[in-house]
Amino acid sequence: MFMDQRKAKKSLGQYFTRCQWVISTLVKSAGVGPEDFVLEIGPGTGILTRALAAQANRVLAVEKDERLADELKKSLKKERCSNVEVVMADILRFTPIFSRYKIVANIPYYLTSRLLRLIFEEWSQPEVLVLTVQKEVAQRIVARPPKMNLLAFAVQFFGRPEIVKIVPPACFSPRPKVASAIIKIVPREKIPVVRQEEVFRVARAVFSNRRKTVLNNLSGLMGKECAKAILDKTGIEQRRRGGELAINDIVSICETMSL
Repeated sequence: MFMDQRKAKKSLGQYFTRCQWVISTLVKSAGVGPEDFVLEIGPGTGILTRALAAQANRVLAVEKDERLADELKKSLKKERCSNVEVVMADILRFTPIFSRYKIVANIPYYLTSRLLRLIFEEWSQPEVLVLTVQKEVAQRIVARPPKMNLLAFAVQFFGRPEIVKIVPPACFSPRPKVASAIIKIVPREKIPVVRQEEVFRVARAVFSNRRKTVLNNLSGLMGKECAKAILDKTGIEQRRRGGELAINDIVSICETMSL
């Protein structure tokens, strides 16, 4: 089941979960119950898939690796696991057609930022996301001022993240060089009423250079005089660094720009 003897594909960032407590924590943190539809990304050998199937009404497992997808389909069929559908697809090119669902997954490290952006900006919002990601990335996602960053802003603009548990390298096969973390993200019920394209354009400018002041970073986007005027209207100190700004500060800048 754990494929300990099988070589994982480095190109797909495959690390197979081998600790049962990690699986249990993922399922419990998502609050998976008999009414739930769960999307699993990268099911691999299916250890998490089976745990989800035991609790959920339905599980859709999307696997990019054709070899793993075929093997999982066959094994689940033999086990008569009828509430799981395995689809071979690249999740970054996958278009969900459901509205009420949860996401629970052990995702490849390289996929984290792009996947979260895709989910929040293009998909219908899930009820909750519970993922295993690289520990360092999880810490960046939950960061607050004065350590705010673009990734934290992008996630926290749409949801509320928290680190549930740190997962040591020994819980995966092959063993990664870094620790992982289980992170839970609950989407916001109300997203600030601003143009998303505009707010992320400003956020990219604000966090573009952590050594520079907000004034200098914004000057590259709109010119120094305009940046000064907007910061004065919002009451944001010009000498502050990007990492010191909260989400509401950046939203205020965007709202002032649109006046």
